[in-house]
Amino acid sequence: MPEATDHVPDVKRVFKPRRLPSQNIVDRFMSREHYGIHFRRNALDTNRGFYTNVYPNYTISNVEKPNCFLRKFTPDGKRFIAFSQNQTHLEIYLYKGPSAMNEAVCELWDSDFLLPMFCQDPAQAPNIRRVAFERFFTLEHLVLLTPLGQEQLNRECSLFSDDGEYVIVGSACFLSDEQHPPMWRTHQNNESVAPNPRHALEDYTLHSIEISEGFLVDRVSFKADKIYLSHNQGLYLYKDTLTVLSVQHQTIHVFKFVMGKFVPVRKIGRLIYEDDDYLLSHTLTSDQQTSLPGNFTYRPYREQTINLLKHRILAHLYRRAVALSHLDKSPYELRKFYMYFDQIKALRMWKIQLLDEDHVLIKYSSEEVVTLRSGEPNSHAAFFVVYNMTTTEVLSMYQNNSPELVDICENFTDFFRNSNLNLVHGEFRYAQHTSSPSNNIYAQLVHQRFKQTIISAKNGGINEARKRVLAQLPISAQSYSSSPYLDLSLFSYDEKWISLMERPKACSELPIHFFGRESGITKFRIYPGPLERPNTNSSARKLVAFIFHPTDPFAISVQKTNYEYVVNFHVRKAPFSSKKSSTQRSGLDQVNLPDYFRSRQQAGQANSSDPASL
Repeated sequence: MPEATDHVPDVKRVFKPRRLPSQNIVDRFMSREHYGIHFRRNALDTNRGFYTNVYPNYTISNVEKPNCFLRKFTPDGKRFIAFSQNQTHLEIYLYKGPSAMNEAVCELWDSDFLLPMFCQDPAQAPNIRRVAFERFFTLEHLVLLTPLGQEQLNRECSLFSDDGEYVIVGSACFLSDEQHPPMWRTHQNNESVAPNPRHALEDYTLHSIEISEGFLVDRVSFKADKIYLSHNQGLYLYKDTLTVLSVQHQTIHVFKFVMGKFVPVRKIGRLIYEDDDYLLSHTLTSDQQTSLPGNFTYRPYREQTINLLKHRILAHLYRRAVALSHLDKSPYELRKFYMYFDQIKALRMWKIQLLDEDHVLIKYSSEEVVTLRSGEPNSHAAFFVVYNMTTTEVLSMYQNNSPELVDICENFTDFFRNSNLNLVHGEFRYAQHTSSPSNNIYAQLVHQRFKQTIISAKNGGINEARKRVLAQLPISAQSYSSSPYLDLSLFSYDEKWISLMERPKACSELPIHFFGRESGITKFRIYPGPLERPNTNSSARKLVAFIFHPTDPFAISVQKTNYEYVVNFHVRKAPFSSKKSSTQRSGLDQVNLPDYFRSRQQAGQANSSDPASL
């Protein structure tokens, strides 16, 4: 009888080792030269795949920058915009390219971050930090937008035009208590919300600047209003269509952005057509609002009627309830509509997003959520309305736990992010490429893992997972980075510390590793925090924001701890030169990088109570 071991297959024959494709950039160039860019199209031997060979592998920590707030690169990557320290000027810098400091960086020893121990001269590191910003950027224009003492620019608000020639920024200032506006100005219709300390009214101004010449083109003002400028939440620019959501007056202002000019088109809220105000003026008079003798001015906030946009929504729901009642031969849906009629009528607009030039996605919620009086906005019911601005028709309405809307969001994510806007302009080289669950299998795996975590968590479930997925809608305009180094089909990284969305995230004490998706090899590391000394205040919340160049191997990380900012540059460094002697590298060989970062973390915990360590 044969032994059982005779039937055991040979492991070497069954499991063949995976053959890694060549990572040599010369081989990639030869393959492209012989077979073209379409050779091995499912692999990385195309033009975008060369980013796995050229990447920002060196960190210049604690760079000395001018007194300004760094914002982002222009879509073509030729310029960089920032806001002055007093938030009254827009600073436009000319970007000199990723190799602007190549000679100084290549003279350093073979490491991936700047420390005095890795320099031939210890004084070389401070000199590099001092001149790094000037080497990469040159101040080209300083545009005064708001006089000192009036409005201040919002340093988290900027929108670039589709051709990259203009930028829109916003400014605001609080209303003074001495000259408070009258009631009819703060409540322009019967759906205006009640102000509160968390929802204070402000004066807003949008500025349009020509980037290459550096001059102010146009501006538009909104008085005694509430517009969420941070992260472009209250603004949306789709091609030449600009929408501004007035949360205070529950009105959507629609503009055409032509040659840097704001051209008013319509207001959606109390009115939906351009001539509605003229028609209503002949029907609604001041005699209907008071019986007292004399001449009185008609005030829209005293109206008892339903505004036209809300009427469109209620009519859409009524027709839907009637159709379902006839289909089911039961009045249940119609009774349900009457039961929730007052709740739907009390909803207020919270956020908006343009799906295209005609359709807008509007998010409704209760007034407590809209005016920031609720500590947990996701616990309240919310509704999404798809509205056609041209035909004034409500196409559909979804609740914030709708499985149908979740499927649409997962399968057509690029249409919500509008990541294909620049693809119609063939002459531009900065067409956007962003990884999403609808076009990238790795992004889809991350998304499904996030949903499964919510489902299996305590007090979770499928309903809670749907709410968390739909909480990202509407998506703010131009809030995703198009950098190839964040492309999940090229690189793998921990999305806990860095992601495609341009929002601050928690700062890691250890470097962020970027692995090649095709080979699994560590390509480069990014050090987001300060390297020379640990942060001794362990209770302080440390955030970091990443600013990636659209195409070049260059990135900026800005770490914020309380009121302290640390700026790091992540640049491309050529491989170590063989001309350096081994004695020059002796200091580097004696440093164990994991032990070094572990000692920094322990030192920060040990010295957290010692003020002298600061």
